[in-house]
Order: sequence, then structure tokens, then C-alpha cells
Amino acid sequence: MEFSHLDNEGNAVMVDVSAKPKVKRTARAEGKIYLKSNTIKMIKDQLIKKGDVLTVAKIAGISGGKRTADLIPLCHNISIDQISVDIAINQDHLLITGSTVCTDKTGIEMEALTAVSITALTVYDMCKAVDKEMRITDIHLLEKTKEIL
Repeated sequence: MEFSHLDNEGNAVMVDVSAKPKVKRTARAEGKIYLKSNTIKMIKDQLIKKGDVLTVAKIAGISGGKRTADLIPLCHNISIDQISVDIAINQDHLLITGSTVCTDKTGIEMEALTAVSITALTVYDMCKAVDKEMRITDIHLLEKTKEIL
């Protein structure tokens, strides 16, 4: 198997995408954070002392997605057209979905995955005083597309 992020000597390198055309790209990722039922109720009722968990977590996820190239060393800094984060409240977990769109030379899946990860971490941070059993799980890419312009 050949790795695109390694040169002939095995050193890590950023992939050269200069010859690739710009195309419309999308990605969707999701992940879960499991919480106690009482913690979910407190989130719904906005009783968490740090504030409105869902709104703050969504904003953090969007901000995190925008900073992906700063966080992941070999990730390209791309022109992001849109990032959105949705949080669905379930009985024992929050389901976080991140959606991203760009018109660029390389994919935007890392930004979708980062948005989901940062959203989950923000929920964790805001709720850790009331829930010591939270678990962040199942962060994965749902789909990615590219459309020639």
C-alpha cells in the first residue's frame, strides 16, 4: 500500500494538489456522546452552569472545523463555503452531525470530522461537573462527494 503523505524516504509530507482542478466537495460526519439521562434533562432545561450547551457546542464545532488545517499538520488549508452542526437529543446520547461544503482542490472530510469532534468535546467540557460517565464514541465519515464544475 502506498501512502500519499510519505515521500520516497518515508518522511511525512503535505500532498501536492497544485495540478488538481477545483471542484465542489461535500462531506458529512457523525459521532455520539453518551450521557446520563439526568444530564440530558439538564441540557434540555438549560440547567448546566456553563450555559446553553447545545448552542455553545454547535458554535465551537463550526469554529473547530474552520481551524482544521491549524490542528492537523498535513491537512490543506482550504476555502470553506459552509459548515453546519446538528445535535439530535436521544434518550441516552446526543447524535452530532457535521456537514461541510467547499469548492477546492482537495476534500473537506477532515473539517466535517473535526467539527463533530470539537462539538462532542465541548459538550463533555460543559457537562463534566455533573456527569463523570460521559463517553464520546463512533466518530466517523458518513459520506463525501465531489462534483466537477
